Amino acid sequence: MPQELSTPSINCSDVVKPNRDLSWRIAPNLLISFKYAWAGLRYAFVTQRNFRIHVVIGTGAMAICVFLHLQPVEMAVIGLTIGLVLAMELLNTAIESVVDLTVKQSYHELAKIAKDCAAGAVLISALVSVLVATSLMLPPLVALIQSALR
Repeated sequence: MPQELSTPSINCSDVVKPNRDLSWRIAPNLLISFKYAWAGLRYAFVTQRNFRIHVVIGTGAMAICVFLHLQPVEMAVIGLTIGLVLAMELLNTAIESVVDLTVKQSYHELAKIAKDCAAGAVLISALVSVLVATSLMLPPLVALIQSALR
């Protein structure tokens, strides 16, 4: 086989490891991974008004669940829908950040579509969460009001 067609062998010492400073660093352990995740949650809470609104409403909904003595399964379903809304809000923030990084200060129709669709996903999850919470909380709330009026 001619020399120019042969595949060169790679020596392990020839492989250059990428420099992964700051956010590009792979977490060396689980604790550091949680630190990065907490930083994302903190960033969203500090900078995203809608995330804070969802946290407050979700906390209030869970307090109402406790007040109404809902069954653990009902509370779990409501808690899961609240978690879904918060997760969608975090994904929306991530998508918006990546899009902003990509298009900088310019307008692009595809960037608008990406951001609008991500916001739409949050809206759908929030509406479903309200529907689920209402369907589970309304009957005991009506019963409580009726018993108070008697």
